[in-house]
Amino acid sequence: FDGVISISAVQWLCYANHKHHVPKLRLKRFFQTLYASLRRGGRAVIQLYAETPQQMELITNVAMAVGFTGGVVVDYPNSAKAKKMYLVLMTGPSQHLPASKVEEVRTRGRNEVDFESRRILKGNKRDRRQKLTDASLRERVLAKKDRQRKQGKEVRNDSKYSGRRRRNKF
Repeated sequence: FDGVISISAVQWLCYANHKHHVPKLRLKRFFQTLYASLRRGGRAVIQLYAETPQQMELITNVAMAVGFTGGVVVDYPNSAKAKKMYLVLMTGPSQHLPASKVEEVRTRGRNEVDFESRRILKGNKRDRRQKLTDASLRERVLAKKDRQRKQGKEVRNDSKYSGRRRRNKF
């Protein structure tokens, strides 16, 4: 393979449910198989959430012992919720690691899509809805009903109450 992507698969190999389970041997077997399946110059990106720094160090050390090059990339290192850790592994000659998300936002070119601003706009959707007037809301509801009728869906008839806000009962 040219590349492999994994989300939260490796961290489960670090748990030992029985005495005979040895996390280090599990990880070694996993990374040996992964190394054998990648072509020379291939990459593997593994997203994981290590519980402790020792767990992250164990995973990285085992991967490097098998023959991978690379390291850990942390997106949003200062955020508690948005922090994501990626183990970027490469076979063959060592290459540079991809930049973290914080650095990407600063160096983003004009032609590239800025996903961060899209995420911010998505979060403000509630604010945009509140700014709609009752007339524009009614027009939107009626237009939506027309679209659904054209699609052949069953839609209730328009009335003088279509698109009106409901009375607050409390």
